Amino acid sequence: MKDPVDAAFPGLAGLRSVGRYEILRRIGRGGAGLVFLGNDPYIRRPVAIKISRPDSERARRRFFVEAQSAGRLNHPNIVAIYDAGLLQDYCYIAMEYIEGQTLGHFCHPDRLLPLDVVINLLLSICVALDYAHQQKIVHRDIKPSNILLTNALVPKITDFGIAHLTDITTETDIQGTPSYMAPEQLRGHKISPRSDLFAVGCVLHEVLTGQQSFSGENCRGIVHNILHAEPVALRQLRSDLPDILQGIVSKALTKDPRQRYHSAMDLAFDLRVAQRGISGKSDVEHAKDLVDFVHHVPFFRSFSRVQLQELVRTCRIGKVRQGKVIVAEGEIDDTFYVLLSGRVEILKGEHEVAQIHSGECFGEMAYICGQARSATARAQSDCVLMEISAQLLDRSPQAIQLQFFKSFASALVQRLARAPVPHSADHSAGVNRELT
Repeated sequence: MKDPVDAAFPGLAGLRSVGRYEILRRIGRGGAGLVFLGNDPYIRRPVAIKISRPDSERARRRFFVEAQSAGRLNHPNIVAIYDAGLLQDYCYIAMEYIEGQTLGHFCHPDRLLPLDVVINLLLSICVALDYAHQQKIVHRDIKPSNILLTNALVPKITDFGIAHLTDITTETDIQGTPSYMAPEQLRGHKISPRSDLFAVGCVLHEVLTGQQSFSGENCRGIVHNILHAEPVALRQLRSDLPDILQGIVSKALTKDPRQRYHSAMDLAFDLRVAQRGISGKSDVEHAKDLVDFVHHVPFFRSFSRVQLQELVRTCRIGKVRQGKVIVAEGEIDDTFYVLLSGRVEILKGEHEVAQIHSGECFGEMAYICGQARSATARAQSDCVLMEISAQLLDRSPQAIQLQFFKSFASALVQRLARAPVPHSADHSAGVNRELT
């Protein structure tokens, strides 16, 4: 009997090669085409090759969104894109081959993963999404089947085929998998990184309980439940789960995106708090985890992992709620901060003179100049902060201190580039002084 898959893609019957890649066997089928296991004869590595035959120019552009988006990313928890091209009427993408299961395999009551493994997986997913969001890419289709797991249970996010490149694409059409789509996504409203975080909440609920957060007899029922209903509480489905996880899931699944986690790093911070109560890890093991947590923060890009590991043992990472004053004008204090997640406004009196964004520092001038605070820093959103004591930094190796001063200089240059053109020299000097 003729293979119905071959009948749907007649041009791929007996396919032996695509571009420079040798075709070994077919390994799957997606909504848009077939996936083959291939071999790169030059580098001698296995590759996964996704092949599709778009039925329109718009569909062709959509197919290559995956290459344009994921191809810009270089992260250990995101499937790497190697190549893309055309084969007659077909398009193809060659990508990293992952041997293992999807996370969806473990979203069944009889196949649930251990709790500490689930938390580690979701932490890695959050860190990878935060990295993608920093590159202005919103995935839009986070779900268990789009998270591949290696045999060592390392998660890899895949299928950026409907990703929203905020600096390239302008389409706001409704695309995704209904059970994991945020309310604003279903309504066709503007999407944001918080739309992905809603999907992460759905995934967390499902991988913890084996049941979807929002199900229904049909698509209409699923959409209605996402827009108007609340998922079944975790403890009703699995009594051994700690209450902290319910709080995390509930915040991620809030209908109003403004009330959700501000960023993937914000969500990751709460997962780490939960992890500490669950895992019983030593301080050394937690220090290693924190290195992974901050490794991709822009402020620390020039730091080595060894330097970061030494740093996180001496600093404090905590959360500050929206509206809280972090430092006050006139205070005598030489502590400074790196903003891991959120947004902070810098005020001179009641006048805002600057905004600090995720991955930047503030308060460092009190440390550098030994002066009282010259401005107030207030959280504009829920924030995750790394608080660094000047005394501890002074006792750090000179190489670490040098990296800090390089990052301070880079931060100052970026802020000055963003600062509005002043009306007077005096105002310019004031703004420059208050930026840090």
